[in-house]
This record gives sequence, structure tokens and C-alpha cells, in this order.
Amino acid sequence: MASPAAATASVTNPRRALATVVAVVFIDLLGFGVVIPILPFYVRSFGVSDVYIGLLAASYSLMQFTSAPYLGRLSDERGRRPVILLSLAGSVVAWVVFGLAVEVGATLGVAAGVAVLFLSRMLAGAMGGNIAAAQAYVADVTPPERRAGSLGLVGAAFALGFVFGPAVGGLVASDAVVALARDLLPAVVPTTRFSLPSFTAAALSLLSLAFAALFLAEPSRERVARPRTTLVGQFRDALADASLRGLVVAFFLASVSFSGVQVMFIPFAADVYGYGETQTALLLTYIGVLGVLNQGVLVGRLSRRFSATAIAVGGASALLVALGSLPFSPDLGRLLLPVPGPAALTRELLALLAVLGLLSLGNSLLNVSLSTLVSASASADEQGTAFGVTQSAGSLGRTVGPPAMAALYALTVYWSPFVVGAILVMPVIAILFGRR
Repeated sequence: MASPAAATASVTNPRRALATVVAVVFIDLLGFGVVIPILPFYVRSFGVSDVYIGLLAASYSLMQFTSAPYLGRLSDERGRRPVILLSLAGSVVAWVVFGLAVEVGATLGVAAGVAVLFLSRMLAGAMGGNIAAAQAYVADVTPPERRAGSLGLVGAAFALGFVFGPAVGGLVASDAVVALARDLLPAVVPTTRFSLPSFTAAALSLLSLAFAALFLAEPSRERVARPRTTLVGQFRDALADASLRGLVVAFFLASVSFSGVQVMFIPFAADVYGYGETQTALLLTYIGVLGVLNQGVLVGRLSRRFSATAIAVGGASALLVALGSLPFSPDLGRLLLPVPGPAALTRELLALLAVLGLLSLGNSLLNVSLSTLVSASASADEQGTAFGVTQSAGSLGRTVGPPAMAALYALTVYWSPFVVGAILVMPVIAILFGRR
């Protein structure tokens, strides 16, 4: 995989092709975001421990970990478009089944309902590996000098889905919308605050599937059939490749760090700042909006002046400082801003907003630049495989990070997950400097 990326694969209109795959990713991730607000409460409705919330999230990431390399390799051999269409169709099924879990639980018992929840999330995770095919598609239709900006647009589509999805989910789960749905929909359709967001996510994935089927063209490129390898074999090959080895490790460490801190931010905001659901939701929206701007606008402009490695080093450095500063933001606010601000915008909050802005910037620059480096490190016929392995490493990190950081937060001191997250970024910077 060490050979440089070859020339861009041919499509009739590369700009339209790029816009189409970005739109497909956005609609699909919008559906994913719709379910975020109701998922913890959905699990609690079965009367089981909150531990199941973490296990449910881990089951998604584990399946994404196993499926991403396979789907990426399959897209190299069979084409990007078929893999994207297949994964979107699977997502439709997964969301419908997810919405029916409460009915299954009421009919067959709690154990059956919870089992359906896990099965549906595992299927959704397996289909979620399509990001490798989407990134490889972008690499196919974009010349190397514009690839960072194009991959940044995919990242911005992700961020937009997480900005608007939860808002749509909260609206669909509201009492007024649920009551209206009961009046309009047939009696055979379950209409609860849990089923409606799930069915909305299924409808959005179906819309994304239809959009891709109609407008997503398959790039014309050379396809090379290779001997079948296992997931372990693909990782072994990637780790044996000097140009990919460090990137796989960097993806894993960055994902452990950021995903774990992301999960523990809400408890931190509640315990240290006394914020409830509304305030934390606004902070998450703030991070998401900054992520859209960073990945959709800033990365493309920086890539025209700096190398992907330099941008990645800058992003990792910013992420390290932000993670290390985040738990101490109230103290930093009182120290650096001695004059109290208005009641709604305290010194402590201003410091938190500044640190979160740096956090969003660092994560955006690092993620997009790592993806760009992966693309540059693989030949044109191995883009999907390379993205599949690195995305799988990220999924494994997202499986390990949240429970590990939650244990640190619960069993030690509140600042330990953030500091440990910062420490994990240090080897990433070392790896990137090694590439320079």
C-alpha cells in the first residue's frame, strides 16, 4: 500500500460526484443523529441498568470495527457505489427494527426487547462501515492537491448531521408530534417517543439510498482482485506497511482520546458547572457548528498553504492543549479574566467556550489530515482497503475509549479522563513528526 495515489478516477462531472457523496453522507448521518437524544431513555424504558447504554454503544463500534475493512476492500473490488447502496439499505432495516424493540419487549418480555435493541444496533454498526467506501469515493474523484479540502467536506457533512439530527429527534419525540402521529398513522404503526425517531432515521436512510441510487455515479477506475484476507490479516498487512503503520496507530489513539472525553464531557459539565440537559445540548451544538466551519472551510484553505502532515501536527497539538485545559477551565477563567462578565456569560463559561473552540479546531484538523495522509499513502486501487483499516482502528478506539474514560472519571478524580486523553495525543504527535 505504500505506493503513491494514482491519478483521479474518471467521472463525467467530478464536482457533482463529490457533492452527491457529501449529500448522501449528510442525510445518512442526519438520521443517525436523530436517535441520539432518545437512546439512553429508550434503554432505561426497559428497566435495565445504565450499564446497557455503554454496552449498546460499544456493540455499534465493535461491528463497525469488524465491517469497515471488509466494506472498504469490497469497494475496491466491486465498486464504491454498490457498497454504499448496500450499507444504506441495511441501515434502513436496522432503524426499523430498532423502533420495534419496545413492541417486542411488550409482547415477548424485556430480554427479547433488549436483544432486539442490540441486534439492530449491531446491524447499524456493520452498515456504518460505509464511511470507508465514501472516503475512497472522494479520493477517486478528487485530484491529490484538493483531496484534503474534499475530505473536509465529508467531515463537515458528518458534523452537520450531528448538529441538526438531535434537534430533529427531540422534535419528533415531543408529546405534540407523537399525539399528531397517532391521529394520522394507521394503528398498526407503533407511535411512541422512542419509535417515531427510529422510523424517522429509517426514512432518512431510505431517502439517502434513493438519492444515491439516482445520482451517485461509479468512478471509472482499474480494479484489482486480490487474495481474500481476514480482518486480522488486513491489520497485519497495514501494520507491516511503513507508510500506513503509524497512521493506523494514530487513528486508534486519537479515537480513544477524543471519544472517551466526548462521552465524559456531559457529566463534567453537570458536576463542575451545574449544567442540565439544555445547557449541555447548546454546548454540543456550539462544538458541532465550529466543526462544520473548521472541516468545511478552514481545512481546505489551510491545505493550499501547508502540507497534510503539518496541518495534522497543528491539529494534534491544539487537541492536546484543549484536552489538558478542559477540566481546569473554571480556574483558567478566574485567573485570566479577572473582571466578572454578565450573569449569562461568566468568566468560567467564557473560558470553557474558548477551550471547546480549540478542541473542535484540533479534532477537525487532525481527523481530516489523517484521512488525507491515508489517501496519499495508498495506491489508487487500494484506497478503500486503506480507509477501511484506518476507520476500523478508529472504531476500535471508540469501543475502548468511553468505558475506560468513564471508569477513570468514576473511580479516580474528575480531571483524570481529560488529562489521560491529552497524554494519549502525545504519541500521535511523535508519529506525525516521524513522517516529516
